[in-house]
Amino acid sequence: MKLALENPIGPVFRLSPEILEEGLAASHSSPRKRMLFPMHRGAEDLVQRMVNFLQPGTYIQPHHHPRDFASETILVMQGEMGFVVFDGEGEVQSAHRLGVGEVIDIEARVWHGVLALAPDTVILEIKRGPYDESDKVFANWAPAENADGMAEYQASLESLFID
Repeated sequence: MKLALENPIGPVFRLSPEILEEGLAASHSSPRKRMLFPMHRGAEDLVQRMVNFLQPGTYIQPHHHPRDFASETILVMQGEMGFVVFDGEGEVQSAHRLGVGEVIDIEARVWHGVLALAPDTVILEIKRGPYDESDKVFANWAPAENADGMAEYQASLESLFID
């Protein structure tokens, strides 16, 4: 299963309408209902820049980034995103609905989850690299992707955003 589009090459990259269309199409056809486009040139880059194409129903297991200075900034480019902050035991601390042009920024070790609240949601994520196994810790109090209880847990997170 394809998890990401290819990284660009060269010293200058422009996010074109064609690449946006490709990413959205890939998110529609993905069983995960999302597709990542890494704009940074390699996993070892110290600044990771990614465009995430998200469809409602995609499940991103809550997680945090444990490294010192592992801040993360997310800008909603299109659609609508839900951002949930948890404490270390999985209790919801806050839930934020973000629309086009809105930004959320968190420091290292903040447990969080992301939801697509509208079709064809596109977010720009910027965080410290490099990317490897130590970059992300998944919450043991939340189901893993495709695990038993995932759908119910996802629905409970989505219910935070029902008006």
